[in-house]
Parts: sequence; structure tokens; C-alpha cells
Amino acid sequence: MFTHPQFDPVAIHLGSFGIHWYGLMYLLGFVTFIWLGRKRLSKMNRPGWDDKFLDDLLFYGVLGVVLGGRLGEVLFYNPGYYFSHPLKIFAVWEGGMSFHGGFIGVMLAMALFARGRHIQWLALMDFIAPLVPPGLAFGRFGNFINGELWGRPTDVPWAMIFPQVDNIPRHPSQLYESALEGVALFVLLWFYSNKPRPTGAVSGLFLIGYGCFRFICEFTRNPDNGIFGLMTFGVSMGQWLSLPMVLAGIALMVWSIRGQATEK
Repeated sequence: MFTHPQFDPVAIHLGSFGIHWYGLMYLLGFVTFIWLGRKRLSKMNRPGWDDKFLDDLLFYGVLGVVLGGRLGEVLFYNPGYYFSHPLKIFAVWEGGMSFHGGFIGVMLAMALFARGRHIQWLALMDFIAPLVPPGLAFGRFGNFINGELWGRPTDVPWAMIFPQVDNIPRHPSQLYESALEGVALFVLLWFYSNKPRPTGAVSGLFLIGYGCFRFICEFTRNPDNGIFGLMTFGVSMGQWLSLPMVLAGIALMVWSIRGQATEK
């Protein structure tokens, strides 16, 4: 059994100003996106898809992640609290970002980007899909540092006590999510996308992989403190939001493999 280290959420103190670990995790995710994106671009031969293209793509992606992730947290998980404390909606450095909201935000941002560049939206989503999981891994590790989104009570040998919650041993579910939704999903997508695939297949695998991994991890994660918690059939909000992702991913992969020519 272990005890959570109770990290200071502020990584660097600069007088009255501080740089939070949570923000640094997002920064690492964006830097990794650029680094991996350049590796993918080096293996492609698409006019106009260069470093400038990647920088602009990241800008749109950041807007989608931050705006969508925060709005998703507010609307999906804790609307009562945020509507009672509206200024807290802007306190993103304190944590509280919904993946599903961020995912919707990124899809919309990429649709705008693709339309402006006159490129196929699904091809763009296939390109960025393998670049996303490392950012998810860093984000979940940021949750662990902050001591938030802790797990359910358990008696496994690696159980962890979160003193800010209680003295009950719990799953370190943030680390499970970092490993599965981040590392495992990245390995799966990176190797799958190394060969030419039908348009939409990589995106479909992302939806299936993330949805399944998130659904599994939710069994060890304590239900969120908002107005929801465990819902119908004992399924959490995160699991309900992941199910449509899996179904959409299966449909997309079937459609792409059956009806689309492999990209050259």
C-alpha cells in the first residue's frame, strides 16, 4: 500500500505567480504532438503538409481542446457547481477538463481547419489520431499530481491512500488511464498507421481503442462529484459517453475498409 505524495500543484513559484503542473502536462502534450507530427510528415508526400501546416494545425487543436474540454467539464459533469461559481469556469489551471468535450471541440476545430485548407476532414483526423494519446497520458499524470479523479476503494497490493480524501486504500486510477488511454493507445495507433490504411480506418481505431480503454478504467475510478455519479445499470457518465465512441469507431472502420480505396 502506498500514500499519495501530495505534490504541490504549483511546479514553479515566481512570486505571486505560479506555473502549475497541470499546465506543464498540457505543454508536454503539445510539444510531443509537434515532434511526432514532424516524424509522420517526413514519411508522407502531400503538397502543403509541412512544418507551417503542423503549427497551424496545433493552434486549431489547442483551441478545440481547451474550449471543448472545459465546456465538457462544465456541462457533462458538474453544471451545478460551475453555474453557481461562474468565474471558476475560467480557472483551467486548477484542472477539470473533460476528454469527451475536448474531443468534440477538436473535431469541430479540425473541420474548420480542413474546410479552410480544402482538404478531406477524415484524412486530417487520421493524421492526428496517433499524435493525441501521449497528450492524454500526460494529462492523466497531471490528474495524479493534483490528487484528483482518484479511484474506488480496493485491497490490491498497489492501492494508494489519498489523504485529501480519506484513509481508505484506493485504485490509482489516474495511472491506469495514463497507461491505457495514453501509452497503450499510442503504441496501437502508431504501428497501425505506419502502413497505408483506408481513409477513416485510423480514426475508427482511435474511437474504438479510447472508448474501450476508458470504459475499462472507469470501473476503478471513483464516480465524479457532479450531479451524476453512477447512473443507469451502475454505469458512470464517462462510460456512457464512451459507448457511442466505440460504436461509431466500429461503423467507421467497417465503412472505410469496405468502401474506401487505400490511400497512396
